Amino acid sequence: MTHTRNDTMRRALRREVAGTIGLLADEEDFAAMRRYRTFTFDDHETYLQQVEGLLRTLASQGRHTTIALFDPEEYQSYCAETGLNPDTSESRSRFTAALASGGPTVPYDGQPLADLLPDLVDEAIRRATWEYATVVLARAGACATCGEDIGQAAFNRASALITQALDTTKPGTRHLVCSVPSDPETLLAALHVEVDTEGRALLDHTEALEFATVLAVGIATHRAAGMVLRSSAEGTRDRVQGWRMNGGRLQPLTEAEVFDAYCTDAITGELVAPESDVDYCAAPNLEPDEPEGGHTH
Repeated sequence: MTHTRNDTMRRALRREVAGTIGLLADEEDFAAMRRYRTFTFDDHETYLQQVEGLLRTLASQGRHTTIALFDPEEYQSYCAETGLNPDTSESRSRFTAALASGGPTVPYDGQPLADLLPDLVDEAIRRATWEYATVVLARAGACATCGEDIGQAAFNRASALITQALDTTKPGTRHLVCSVPSDPETLLAALHVEVDTEGRALLDHTEALEFATVLAVGIATHRAAGMVLRSSAEGTRDRVQGWRMNGGRLQPLTEAEVFDAYCTDAITGELVAPESDVDYCAAPNLEPDEPEGGHTH
């Protein structure tokens, strides 16, 4: 009787334990792991099918599982730093546990793995973008003129500009996108905001932090960043407005400039048909004519 009761309690506890699976999302990463003798999978498609089957089984048992992106290069570095043998399942498990504590993850809610993979990759890109942007701001140093921390000042300005751009005087949806040229890839951030009938902005604070950080990089480095706002409300046409960074300051785009930006293919330069039920509008000026203190960081 005691043995049966112990087994029952262990099964109950097992359902309380959250788990993480480190996923090799693409064939290149999968191929890199095949160098290890203890990694027994031969085919990436079969591997994904087996992972999905395991996820469904765990979900049917009431287990909560998150998925982390398993990077073979990061795994190799992790093993070298910790003195672990990379060719063991135990080392892979420890690396996955480390990913769960600090890396990008997405929860498994029963969706097909094909639908979950893009979300996982997007989360990894968002995390890498934010980390890179944070480093850029931290290294910006102090202003030679006033001694102010350039990164912190840029972040404060970015936060204020975002607040001004959102315009909470009318209910509806606001979607902001920011891009900052960088090497090797352009930094991108997006912020989705719902404004209720009382003018309250409902948003994801982590997303807002990441967006402000990326915009701040454009301000601090004087790179040719851009910001676009799309506003939607029930019963009205969508409105699109935009700003470009010049000398660390956001300058509003005219109606024609917004139209050209939206209706030109960024890769080919060819014209793209404008969307129906969308108004391309001149943006308001978000900044004073002269920066405070008479200079721009």
